[in-house]
Amino acid sequence: DWAQLDDLRTLRPAVLGLLEPPGARLGVEAVSDAEVVVCPGLAADPSGGRLGRGGGYYDRALSRCGAHPLRCLLLHDDEVVESVPRSAHDQPVDVVVTPSRTLRLR
Repeated sequence: DWAQLDDLRTLRPAVLGLLEPPGARLGVEAVSDAEVVVCPGLAADPSGGRLGRGGGYYDRALSRCGAHPLRCLLLHDDEVVESVPRSAHDQPVDVVVTPSRTLRLR
């Protein structure tokens, strides 16, 4: 599910200790209305492969979006690697931003 976030200071712990915005839920299809989705990840490769935490939540959400919105991943420089493991359901990212560079991958 998705919610609007206007201020990072309002984030609150939720399931599994993950921080979530308070307020009304927008529904699972709301992601398709976003202009940019900042995805969580542990690593990425130059073809847009993203290594997540293994739950597939963002892959399922991004599969509802088609080519829109822009899929962005924020990483440290050393987390951009030669390749990450991929499965058929994995959804690629378009942009990786690190402290030293911005990589447009797709």
